[in-house]
Amino acid sequence: MQSNRSEKMKILFKNRIFLHILFWLLSFYVLLSLFSDSNEFSKVDYIYTTIFLTSIVFAVYFNLFILVPRFLKPRKFIFYSVLLILVLTTGALFNLILFNKLIDFILPGYYFISYYSYLDILKFFIVFLTVTTLLKLSKEWFQLVETENKLNRIEKEKVNVELKALRSQVNPHFLFNSLNVIYSLVLKESNEAPEIITKLSDILRYVLYDSNSDKVKISSEIELINNYINIQKHRVDSSSKIVFTNNIKSDIKIPPLLFLPFVENSFKHGVKGDVSHTFVLINLTEVGNEIIFEIENNKGFDSKVEGVPNAGLGINNIKQRLELLMPDNYTLDIFDNKKTFKVILKLSYDN
Repeated sequence: MQSNRSEKMKILFKNRIFLHILFWLLSFYVLLSLFSDSNEFSKVDYIYTTIFLTSIVFAVYFNLFILVPRFLKPRKFIFYSVLLILVLTTGALFNLILFNKLIDFILPGYYFISYYSYLDILKFFIVFLTVTTLLKLSKEWFQLVETENKLNRIEKEKVNVELKALRSQVNPHFLFNSLNVIYSLVLKESNEAPEIITKLSDILRYVLYDSNSDKVKISSEIELINNYINIQKHRVDSSSKIVFTNNIKSDIKIPPLLFLPFVENSFKHGVKGDVSHTFVLINLTEVGNEIIFEIENNKGFDSKVEGVPNAGLGINNIKQRLELLMPDNYTLDIFDNKKTFKVILKLSYDN
């Protein structure tokens, strides 16, 4: 019940017409108290305050609806200042003439006169136009801040959704390749099958659970690559050259699964169609405040693979993730030659 009332109050105070009415009612009460000679308000007090405030209302809305949007917001400050002074002086003069000359024709028998001098009336106009202008600008500023906050929340949600989608695209590709290896070992009744299944279990646990964090230790990524290589080595013969070296001293945190798609891609296109004499060379090193990941592989010559772009789905995913997570803190160079494919990824981080 209490929450419903608070929600209604919030909606009410966001209503533009209600806020304007509330402002003028408060202004009327303040002026009425100022103009009255006693604690009890008379009919004359109500009439005088109404007419006095009406002359101010016209000047206020002329400023809010014409001068502010056409001159103040476009930063035409000189024009706005000149026109505002004109509105102030004209409005105060009209108020003075209204009570000294015109009121007797409108309300004969009341004998109203202006209680204030021209300068005093001008002060009223200055106060009302200044306050209402500041209220309008502050309201629009708060609306702008609220809009920016909403856009930031939407953008953050969009990033999270895209990252989850990109991760889900990596997993099936990796799982398919790994299961092929295990299937082959089982058919051969290899004693290494249990060990490979254990490594695959570790990899899947990492991919499905540990990588859900925004960042992971780079040592975990290194272990992931080692496990993956140990599995994929069973797809090549003894003549193949597969080397992974790393010179990482700082166990910094990086976005998860940045390197694995490159490794997957190298085995996929380096092994197919040319199982013997294939090579995959991986080097991970730390230089200053940069992590440099290099990977190079030969290209297969199988007709099923030839013509397929080396930078596959996984690499495209990585490009998107890098743009989302660290657009100003990475460089990615891809060298796609006739016989080899090489990637150099540099990640910058704060010490």
